[in-house]
Amino acid sequence: MSQVTEFNEYRQRMNEKIMAADNKVIKRFFNLDTNTYQAGAVDVKTKEMLGLACSMVLRCDDCIKYHLGKCFEEKLTDEEIYEVFAIANLIGGSIVIPHFRRAVEYWEILKEEATTPAPEHHHAV
Repeated sequence: MSQVTEFNEYRQRMNEKIMAADNKVIKRFFNLDTNTYQAGAVDVKTKEMLGLACSMVLRCDDCIKYHLGKCFEEKLTDEEIYEVFAIANLIGGSIVIPHFRRAVEYWEILKEEATTPAPEHHHAV
C-alpha cells in the first residue's frame, strides 16, 4: 500500500470513528475546518497554500501531508509548491528543515503515483 493511500485511509477511518462518538463540539470544530477551506473571498488553491505553509511552521507532518494532497489536487506546479516551502522555511526557521524534507518526499510520491498506472486486477474465471 502506498504512503498516500495508507495516510488517506487511516485519516478517513479515524475520522469516521471520531464522528461516530457524536460529540457536538468535535463535530462543530471539524465542520468549521471544512468550511474554512472552501472558496470564499480567497480561492481554494490559495487557502491550501496557506494551510501548507502554516502546517510546516507548526511542524505537523500529518497536516503537511494533508495540505500537500490538497495542493496537488489544486494542480500546484513544482515552482509554486517550492515557493510555499520557501515561505514556510523563512518564517519557521531551520527547525522546519526536517519537515521540509518529508514534504518534498511526499510531494514526489504524489506526482509519481499520479503518473503510474494502477495495476490491473485479474479475476479468476
